[in-house]
Amino acid sequence: MSAPGSEGPETSGPGGWLGAAGPYLTMGMELAIAVVGMFFIGRWIDAAWDTGPWGMFTGLVIGVVGGFIRFIRRALALGRAEDDAGGTKNG
Repeated sequence: MSAPGSEGPETSGPGGWLGAAGPYLTMGMELAIAVVGMFFIGRWIDAAWDTGPWGMFTGLVIGVVGGFIRFIRRALALGRAEDDAGGTKNG
């Protein structure tokens, strides 16, 4: 008798579904970290130089723009890699 969950496709590691979904799962976290990180850097600049909300606002905008640029580039690269591997079929 085998242990529960030991049958079926491998769920972890580079060959499993979790390994295949890993790059997609991290894209959202990278976007959030960029936005939140730049927001707090902007708040620190505001506190250090007494610039009001402008440092926070600028940091937030830079985080959103930079995070989305990174997100879109990774999504396009992953799509190209999937196409090159034969993941999509036309017709």
